Amino acid sequence: MIDFKQFIKYSKPGPRYTSYPTAVEFSEDFAYDRYIEKLKNRDVKKPISIYIHLPFCRSACYFCGCNVVFTSKEEKKVRYIDYLTRELDLLSQVMDTSVDVVQFHFGGGTPTFFSAEQLDDIMNSVKKHFPNFTKDAEVSCEIDPRFFNEEQMKVLQKHGFKRISFGVQDFEPIVQQTVHRIQPYDITKDAVELARKYGVESINIDLIYGLPYQTLESFKNTLEMAHSLDPDRLAVFNYAHVPWLKKTMRKLDETTIPSPDVKLAILQHTIDYFTNNGYKMIGMDHFAKPDDELFKAIDKGELHRNFQGYTTRGGVDLIGVGVTSIGEGRDYYAQNYKDLPEYEAAIDAGKLPFWRGVELNEDDLIRKSVIMELMSNFKLDIKRVEKEFGIDFNDYFADSIKELQPMVDEGLVQISDKEITVSQTGTLVIRNIAMPFDAYMKKHASSKKTFSKTV
Repeated sequence: MIDFKQFIKYSKPGPRYTSYPTAVEFSEDFAYDRYIEKLKNRDVKKPISIYIHLPFCRSACYFCGCNVVFTSKEEKKVRYIDYLTRELDLLSQVMDTSVDVVQFHFGGGTPTFFSAEQLDDIMNSVKKHFPNFTKDAEVSCEIDPRFFNEEQMKVLQKHGFKRISFGVQDFEPIVQQTVHRIQPYDITKDAVELARKYGVESINIDLIYGLPYQTLESFKNTLEMAHSLDPDRLAVFNYAHVPWLKKTMRKLDETTIPSPDVKLAILQHTIDYFTNNGYKMIGMDHFAKPDDELFKAIDKGELHRNFQGYTTRGGVDLIGVGVTSIGEGRDYYAQNYKDLPEYEAAIDAGKLPFWRGVELNEDDLIRKSVIMELMSNFKLDIKRVEKEFGIDFNDYFADSIKELQPMVDEGLVQISDKEITVSQTGTLVIRNIAMPFDAYMKKHASSKKTFSKTV
């Protein structure tokens, strides 16, 4: 039995490592011209992933940390589609858009807040500019079951969407009421059945633990209800309470948020529940059935992590389109403007709406490789890192290994000459295990308002 109180000391601010360096290191020092140069000179034989951000929501969910625009005005959506098309035009002028597209994702916001006709218009524009979607391209969409109908599903089917992620978070009425997202079970069930009817091959359900009024017992009920929908994947996220960044989070009473030991108990039960029901834990917050490609990838040590979560499509460049979207190349991250007026002004001026980013140096690339492998596969092939980057691992990461020693002593991590292995218990604090390899953590060590808590 795990002594959860032992883990409270690990409850401290830390990155989720959807990137390295993390987004707090992005700056305008990575200049527009340099970004354009990266796009122009990219290897055309290398396939791409496309992410399109659709930012609009009708109302606020108080737990949400995404970049959203609350509106009920139809003209705002029509205007946004026009700017998306113009951004795609600009991209086609600076990069070879005949490249293979192996992954595409709609995120938000609420993508299905757009009508079926509008979604069709967006996809037609995307495929006009990037015509070479591969036959096995992973085409996916985030969906709020409260805004989803059959006409939209027909459009998604038409354009090859085979993966859908439904936002649920929690089925408990008091939790839903508190976070301002009333979503009865039947609405979610109907949405899942609609997706199955139209041949969606992989359905994911998003849950969040650590929300106000959640208890271990109440979350057990949520897990059982989610499991009854027979999803192929589940993502069970630790709620990131960052009210200094998201004003809507200030509406939540912090005294009703579960304590770290309760959150760890919820996480441990979640792991036990899904692994006992035929799922495998993927990375720090995902679960997948044995026939899912994520499951297969972790067995091969080929799982990767990016801003969309875990993926098997490693080694491809990510092109971010839309307000606040983030793109990723081998040695850079690039983010679009967060505010619609600035986003539109750039496009009106005939420029891509690039705002800021970071160009990775050799040390960044080495540490990115280490951190992402640990976060994805719960182990690290030391010899691979040494061979790829021409370093002596123990010498290069002497300080990191020393910092990890207390976790080694507690049995959370094992370190040999060949590999670092995270124990099953250690997976509960994988962010803490990755942090010693982060060269930027020292400058954020005294700040409580940079990252959410790891536990």
